Amino acid sequence: MGAADPRAPVWAAQQVVQWQATHGRHALPWQNTRDPYRVWLSEIMLQQTQVAAVIGYYARFLERFPDVQALADASEDDVFAHWAGLGYYSRARNLHACARQVVALHGGQFPRTAEALQTLPGIGRSTASAVASFCFAERVAILDGNVKRVLTRLLGFGEDLAEGRNERALWALATELLPQDDLDNAMPRYTQGLMDLGATVCTARSPACLLCPLQARCVARQQGRMQDYPVKTRKLKRSRASWWLLWAEDAAGRIFIARRPATGIWSGLHCLPVFEDEDALLAALPMGARALARPLPPFTHVLTHKDLLLHPVHVQLAQGDLPREGQWLLPEELAGIGLPAPVKKLLNPTSGWVPAP
Repeated sequence: MGAADPRAPVWAAQQVVQWQATHGRHALPWQNTRDPYRVWLSEIMLQQTQVAAVIGYYARFLERFPDVQALADASEDDVFAHWAGLGYYSRARNLHACARQVVALHGGQFPRTAEALQTLPGIGRSTASAVASFCFAERVAILDGNVKRVLTRLLGFGEDLAEGRNERALWALATELLPQDDLDNAMPRYTQGLMDLGATVCTARSPACLLCPLQARCVARQQGRMQDYPVKTRKLKRSRASWWLLWAEDAAGRIFIARRPATGIWSGLHCLPVFEDEDALLAALPMGARALARPLPPFTHVLTHKDLLLHPVHVQLAQGDLPREGQWLLPEELAGIGLPAPVKKLLNPTSGWVPAP
């Protein structure tokens, strides 16, 4: 290896550790702790979700579930109710299942190695490594989206990460770059430093290379090709779907709520009944109620790879008029169940969606 090789032993680690100490982020609510419960919770919440969106949820979640025992003891509905709005609801289901396994199989203590952590529900290699690095100073690499961008640019790694063998090769290189000394201090700071660089300096669209501690040996900067990394050819295409939502109320103001299937969008959450089209919705109503059903203005809910055009239809019914599985709940009872964010907003009287008389 030449003197300017970014893979030179400990060079990158030293730069990142020093930079993080003086320029990295230090005030996020899940930092400055080695409590694996709090670190794990933040890592799961931050998957596919921006820091700014997570901060409030993180605080409220911890207030309700302050430790892994409290989360394990909770009902799934309670967990979903505190997760609603963060999206990717399989994360909440896995979070709950993981907490129960930590209590049942590990005496309420998280395993101390990345390898053991990966045996728990919802914990993949990068999340396991983050928890093990931050909490137990294990010498293991992380490779989330931000870190992939930092390392592929630094190393000039232009192989297609859509192929498993190339991602495995990047994992091996990421492991080579890890600190080798003073791991108790260096591993948490190095791991955090890579995250901070990806989030604040080595950004996707406008990297601030002059502020980067790795700029002297960064291959992408030398090539002037920062936007070419990382390479991943297989991308999911956006799609669009229309859903019709039945907003049925009885004379006392109770709303009919059903549970979504265990798989698919909003899986396992409580929701207004969903139909593929208006005809299917109307067919589910008693004949005499169909003429009373009032369509409300449709609106679009944006998911990561799909746009949902939602068509609410409001109708007043007697409770016996909907012979399907579900429950009739007063508006104030909705706070205790997990509702998808757009449905929660729709049913909130202050949102402006209350149907006109």
